[in-house]
Amino acid sequence: MSDPAVDAAPPPTGPAPRGLDLDRLGPYLAAHRPELAAGPLSARLIAGGKSNLTYLLRSGEREVVLRRPPLGHVLATAHDMAREHRVISALAPTDVPVPAALLLCVDESVLGAPFYLMEKVDGEVYRSRAQTDPLTAAQRRELALAMMDTLAALHRVEPASVGLADFGRPEGYLARQVRRWAGQLDRSRSRPLPGIDELRDALAGSVPEGANAGRIVHGDYRLDNLLAVVDPVAVRAVLDWEMATLGDPLADLGLLLTYWSVLGDSELAEGNPVADGIGPRAGFPSGAELIDRYAGRSDVDVGPLHWHVALGCFKLAVICEGIHYRHTLGQTLGGGFDRIGEMVAPLVEHGLHAVREK
Repeated sequence: MSDPAVDAAPPPTGPAPRGLDLDRLGPYLAAHRPELAAGPLSARLIAGGKSNLTYLLRSGEREVVLRRPPLGHVLATAHDMAREHRVISALAPTDVPVPAALLLCVDESVLGAPFYLMEKVDGEVYRSRAQTDPLTAAQRRELALAMMDTLAALHRVEPASVGLADFGRPEGYLARQVRRWAGQLDRSRSRPLPGIDELRDALAGSVPEGANAGRIVHGDYRLDNLLAVVDPVAVRAVLDWEMATLGDPLADLGLLLTYWSVLGDSELAEGNPVADGIGPRAGFPSGAELIDRYAGRSDVDVGPLHWHVALGCFKLAVICEGIHYRHTLGQTLGGGFDRIGEMVAPLVEHGLHAVREK
């Protein structure tokens, strides 16, 4: 849950933020991408990231974006820099807008973890009412529809055509998702979580067939993982590919509806760092309208989404609990983390309701 810099961000100044050792990074760039080390390096953490860490890096007049895993407690496979770098490289020639990938470093002696660099894309990440309230009703509607058009474009990409035929194992994807997030939950538990084991078991016992499996799945698709402009409205880049794989595109839709309708259409959205600026309460179209738009531009059989929304609730509850756990250990950077833990209980409650729907 993170994002590269927006065009309006001020230039980085002062000492390097935690997680970024410029004294080590400078020589590495000079050796591997000297054009990115043409001047003194400076950097700042980009506010809003809730998982992988994202920095705006300046070398002379050149600005690029650096991504690395979070500090401390890291969930297995959830922060794979090589996968992020690979998927945005593969999607570059397609209709899916992505930042240009510049460099992948898997040598942990440089920053203590793998990282990659990508081009800075001009645009804005819309994540709060302070940003979305000034938009006109038409801009909100067009932005939401552009979000769905972009997701449909992603799901239309044939993985083999962009070198991603081996990017995941589509068979059994949904069942593995339940097992994976159950495992992540066990590694993030730090307090009682009523109902979450019941939700896990209900999901595991009712996995749908997954007839749409084999598409490129983003894994955390939502409005504030996009860089966009509104004059005219356009999506400039899709961000935060840390959970991308090959799987069932309905998982993307279910998680999107979890953000948009479960959180964004409830009192939980008010001032919440996860859902403050999205959904019907922020003046955007309903989740049903978004799904209709997607269905009209995709060959995916949408069908009922109750189970997928329940999976989205479980997945987001586990993610929030992991962030809450890192926050209690003092391993989060930036603001807004103190309220993330509040999201877990209502997500579990809604997930239980959704998984029981027929």
